[in-house]
Amino acid sequence: MRLGILTVSAFCFSVLPAAAQQPTAPQLGPLTVDKIMREPAQWLGGLPSAPYWSENGKQIYFQWNPTKARRDSLYVVNAGGGTPRKVSLAEQRSLPANRGRYDQRHLRKVYEKDGDIYLLDLKSQQVRRVTNTAERETEADFALQDKAVSYVRGGNLYTWDPATGETVQRTDFRRGSKPGPGEMDKSAKFLRAQQLALFQVIRQRDQDAKARERAQRALNRLRPKGIWLGSKTVENLQLSPDGRYVTYTLVQEPAADKLALVPNFVTLSGFTEDISTRSKVGAPQTAYELGIYDIGRDTTFVLGYKDLKGLDELPAYRKEYQLSASAPTDTAKTKKAAKPAMEVRRVVPYGPFWSNTGQRAFLVVRSADNKDRWIVALDPTTQKISLLDRQRDEAWINGPGIGYEAGNVGWLPDGRRIWFQSEETGYSHLYTVDVTTGQKKALTSGKFEVQDARLSLDKKSWYLTANKTHPGEQHFYRMPVEGGPLTQLTTRPGANEVTLSPDEKTLVVRYSYANKPWELFVMPNKPGAAMRQLTHSTTPEFESYPWRDPEIITIKARDGADVYARLYRPATATAQGPAVIFVHGAGYLQNAHKWWSQYFREYMFHNLLVDQGYTVLDIDYRGSSGYGRDVRTGIYRYMGGKDLNDQVDGAKLLVEKYGVSPQRIGIYGGSYGGFITLMAMFTQPDVFKAGAALRSVTDWAHYNHGYTDNILNEPYNDSLAYARSSPINYAEGLKGALLMCHGMVDTNVHFQDIVRLSQRLIELKKENWELAVYPVEDHGFVEPSSWTDEYKRILKLFDTNLKPAVPVSR
Repeated sequence: MRLGILTVSAFCFSVLPAAAQQPTAPQLGPLTVDKIMREPAQWLGGLPSAPYWSENGKQIYFQWNPTKARRDSLYVVNAGGGTPRKVSLAEQRSLPANRGRYDQRHLRKVYEKDGDIYLLDLKSQQVRRVTNTAERETEADFALQDKAVSYVRGGNLYTWDPATGETVQRTDFRRGSKPGPGEMDKSAKFLRAQQLALFQVIRQRDQDAKARERAQRALNRLRPKGIWLGSKTVENLQLSPDGRYVTYTLVQEPAADKLALVPNFVTLSGFTEDISTRSKVGAPQTAYELGIYDIGRDTTFVLGYKDLKGLDELPAYRKEYQLSASAPTDTAKTKKAAKPAMEVRRVVPYGPFWSNTGQRAFLVVRSADNKDRWIVALDPTTQKISLLDRQRDEAWINGPGIGYEAGNVGWLPDGRRIWFQSEETGYSHLYTVDVTTGQKKALTSGKFEVQDARLSLDKKSWYLTANKTHPGEQHFYRMPVEGGPLTQLTTRPGANEVTLSPDEKTLVVRYSYANKPWELFVMPNKPGAAMRQLTHSTTPEFESYPWRDPEIITIKARDGADVYARLYRPATATAQGPAVIFVHGAGYLQNAHKWWSQYFREYMFHNLLVDQGYTVLDIDYRGSSGYGRDVRTGIYRYMGGKDLNDQVDGAKLLVEKYGVSPQRIGIYGGSYGGFITLMAMFTQPDVFKAGAALRSVTDWAHYNHGYTDNILNEPYNDSLAYARSSPINYAEGLKGALLMCHGMVDTNVHFQDIVRLSQRLIELKKENWELAVYPVEDHGFVEPSSWTDEYKRILKLFDTNLKPAVPVSR
């Protein structure tokens, strides 16, 4: 029998044409959860990321995984063409660090590598080692108008002079409190005086000791002042360009607060191990102050903000609570309400940012509640600040180029104007302000976002990344330094992530489209120039399936807003068919765009659903990024309000325009998407028949401070916002089928969240729900087996509850 099989096989092989004798590429065939949830690098392809140029502009380095290894490796390709090659470990050790700081003329680069500091001459490519110590040196930069290199070691600032090789310690920060002089009682004073009077040797030794102290004090004048920190720490040490001031941020951690523990059950030791994670929203936060060490006067001081405009201006929501509390009662209607004491909000300083000449400096100051951002000029001599710009938002300050810290800011070449990004008009745009006159100018405007901005090397132009052509596209632009028309350099629809070559004549572009994963391209720095592809990452198996290009549609929301969404439709849709709405995570994130989604597994799952007759809608609901301030803050004080309404309005559109059955709509999502799914299933039970809530927040009072405080304020100051935004308060409304999935070692949304909701559902005697737990998974799943199990459950949930029952033949 074995011989027969071998003979037939040999015969069949011999008669095939030569081309067919080559191994055939694996075909993906019909999509299944098992196929699409495999390790991505093994079948989709290891996509390139993090490209950067060599300092001479001849090579491009990037992370890549074309060999289906367990992790990405560093590759290099010649900018002029050729085949990418893997960079050996020995070669990597000899390369300069990618990140670093350049001097003003862009002739040298200083950087940290493996805990030491190096100086690179860009013309000769010669490297000088600045430090070689067991301690780690960090924060390498140029100082003293590029005459020296500065760095931080052991919490203190040092400078190194390339001309002389001299290293100077610029600060002497010390933990604890300064020891005071010892106190002597009357008896000790008497005995000391007696000894000095009786013995010549004691008198001489005392005089010698005092002489040594005087000499030491004289020597100490050449040393940095000892600055005692108490329980604080320092960061962001900077030396002013003229060398007179050292600025630093004093950091005071809050008193020990209770931290949530996450038990890890599946461990190498065999014992349950607790992971200490974070406190919860409303807990005491870290306090920051700006310290200034005036070297010339040998003194230090901490900057004050008492004259900062609006510092005592309470957010509007607080005034609502005060009015409610001060309203007269029935028994005391005539009594006048007591005026509340003035409350001054805490602030966080960023900077200073010095002009190239060192004559001027400015700070970015943000209120701790993130409702104000001030840009102020700083005079360190007088310790005075003067207001240049104030952005106020009753919700919270954020947006592209703004963020939660200093944001994208700097000096123009004239040393008189600073530039920054602001959402003043509702969209993030580029502005300048004159520090001498206070005159402000908008360089860009329109209903689009400037997502990134940087000055060209010659300081004559801006390079911008913006979504000017469409909210779902990102292009690279050039603009005159004083503002004017934007010249679009990239043209392919999708996302174009650009890195300029050192001479700014060439662009390396990391590009993708909705159904085409990321690849690297190179092009001349000219409008509409052709892009030449450098990498090909996707596998024949991935390419064998016709991945859909989803339609980008707009939904007219009930309040009149245009809400963008991705729509996936079957080629031959069945009347009154099923539909699934996907809710992306993070809240402030964009997914209804024209490039390869970071939710690529979900994208592939949506293709699978459409193959099986589902219509899929993926909505950029209120709170999403890419659409300006009003969309970003549309969830303020009510998560589960407009953001959930957008899902319901999307479901209505599916029914009215795309023939979906109103009884066959499901919803799912992870993290924030899981939260919306719970709110949908609990508060809109007649709209959604089934829902899968993955790693979902169930009670915002248990989430972290940095995210939640911006949107809902502190729970003890705005309890109403938390009550109406937390799904656990609405669990009684559950009617449809609910699947909940959660990693047990989730250090972001703790497993405790879903356990508390499960107990609530048990006490409410709800039955149509289930919880799947994943013992080794954190917030973002990593194991293919976990992804596969989770999405098989999701598919089963939808197939069981959204598809019509198949009649049983008799």
